[in-house]
Amino acid sequence: MASGPDTTPASAGPGSPRDPQAAPTTPGDAPDEGARRTPGAETAPAADGPRPGDEASDAHAPGAGRGEPAGPGRLRRLGALARREALRTALAAVAGCALGLAFPPYGLWPLSLVAVAALALLTRGRTGRQGAWLGLAFGWPFFVVLLKWLHVVGWDAVIGLAFLQGLFLALLGSALALVSRLPAWPLWGACLWVGEEFLRDRFPFGGFPWGRLAFANTGSPFTPLAALGGAPLVTFAVALAGTLLAAAALAAWRLRPAAGRAGRTARTWATGAGALVLAAAVGAAGLAVPVPTAADDSVRIAVVQGNVQQPGMDFLGRPMKILNNHVEATLDLARRVEQGKEPKPDLVIWPENSSDLDPYKFPEAGNRIDEAVKAIGVPVLVGALVDHPTKEGYVENQGIVWHPKKGPGASYTKQHPVPFGEYVPFRDQLSKVITRLQRVPRDFWPGDHTGVLQTGPARLGDVICFEVAYDEIPRDTVKDAARALVVQTNNATYGNTGQPEQQLVMSKLRAIEHGRAVVTAAPSGISAVVAPDGTIEQRTEEFTQDVLTARLPLRDGLTVADRVGAAPEWALAIVGLLSCAGAWILGRRHGTVRGNGRRNDGVRDDHHTHQHPAQARPEGHQ
Repeated sequence: MASGPDTTPASAGPGSPRDPQAAPTTPGDAPDEGARRTPGAETAPAADGPRPGDEASDAHAPGAGRGEPAGPGRLRRLGALARREALRTALAAVAGCALGLAFPPYGLWPLSLVAVAALALLTRGRTGRQGAWLGLAFGWPFFVVLLKWLHVVGWDAVIGLAFLQGLFLALLGSALALVSRLPAWPLWGACLWVGEEFLRDRFPFGGFPWGRLAFANTGSPFTPLAALGGAPLVTFAVALAGTLLAAAALAAWRLRPAAGRAGRTARTWATGAGALVLAAAVGAAGLAVPVPTAADDSVRIAVVQGNVQQPGMDFLGRPMKILNNHVEATLDLARRVEQGKEPKPDLVIWPENSSDLDPYKFPEAGNRIDEAVKAIGVPVLVGALVDHPTKEGYVENQGIVWHPKKGPGASYTKQHPVPFGEYVPFRDQLSKVITRLQRVPRDFWPGDHTGVLQTGPARLGDVICFEVAYDEIPRDTVKDAARALVVQTNNATYGNTGQPEQQLVMSKLRAIEHGRAVVTAAPSGISAVVAPDGTIEQRTEEFTQDVLTARLPLRDGLTVADRVGAAPEWALAIVGLLSCAGAWILGRRHGTVRGNGRRNDGVRDDHHTHQHPAQARPEGHQ
């Protein structure tokens, strides 16, 4: 990315005799199943369902739902609810932080399974509102840990963006609570994870794909699944394995000695063992997926990392500084080639913003680029910000093929500028309130075609920075006949914060997804060469001047993921949506009992408080 200035009604919880899917959610809240079925015992609301005094009783309180101001009684009930939910809220926050640690720079990918399982258990049997609260308590800390690199801009940006993204997890938590009452709930929960990412990757302002489960699993047994269904299938597999582990944990809790013989049924044993076997099978399935890597051809490349004057928001330094760094590094490469110390490359790749001045507008910039290109004697892919030819005041983020004899030729313009980084939505209004936005003086104009460029003997697919996070841009580029992918990026603003590592693993996933080698070029690092199987063959350190040389495999075949496109994501997201609708309709139809002894239509159910457990209908029947 250009990093500088230009640069429903809720159903009742389980535990009611009328709820066939009743189940405790967490060990601390599970009722003793043996005691519940003992003759003579009185039926009590399940510990993981709504209790007297929670939102159920709020719904029937005087003035509730009529727009009347909340009185002291309402505030007391809300306070009681907050205290009652404090433990779950804390556990959700811890699980969210654990998910953040699954991503680079920590890279503890098994924690993604633990976090998914924890959220499934915490939301199981809760109402939609309670699930939403737990989802937010999970999501907000998760994104704070994940996006802490934004502190370079300001910690308010970290907290604010993390909260906005956490709202999507709140929606997920509510949905997970609804479908937790359905048979096969781990499957529906996994589909909902895909649905949440589907929405977050697209809204608002084109979406923000950071933090997808797939990006935490670019070196796990699930990773090869990307060759079949892209990042959405990897997310689905991780989420399914995690929710299956939650089901196994739930079964193990019912089998504990304190549950008595009634809890140790053959069905419970089968459920727990089956969930574990299925979770293992989902993980092992990825290992059985063939990842195409055989090259049809190859080309020798050089990747130039010229370095920047300083890290942070003011990485540009004085004009021409970054450009001169890349020119000098390329001239040095040319000298080594001439001396026989280095084989001559077929093409050279510079990163995004490697020219800090518009080479078409400023002759001194164009001349320096021309000097370097002629010295090395092969085409160079240059990253530059150029003025829009017809839209005054707009700038384009381009990759330009610069030929040693013909000069600048074909170019690619970034299709997905970053909101608030490369353009400011509602600029006139927001700039008056958030003066920091004035550091983005001009808006970037989006390109209208893929970045397939003939760069010397290679037909490369250019993807600029943040675009590697979006499924459709790399996929469309490959389907337009790109034989390898190049990610021109500039992470100088966020150097040494973990953000470059987070972006690099996206290149690993895209390599496997499309069966293409991926070259990442950054002015300050991390620059890397990634093989089609996702192996990082070479990489640079941050804030160093360096040149990588490699023989890059070129491929023409398409993976299954390329052929099916977005169909798996749409299908899984729609299944998740339908499961929510089904859970809501079933809850309405069966008049699910709420925790205060009322149905969700407000009718008192005396069975809830007076019926003997032995008189209840058999489990699984209405």
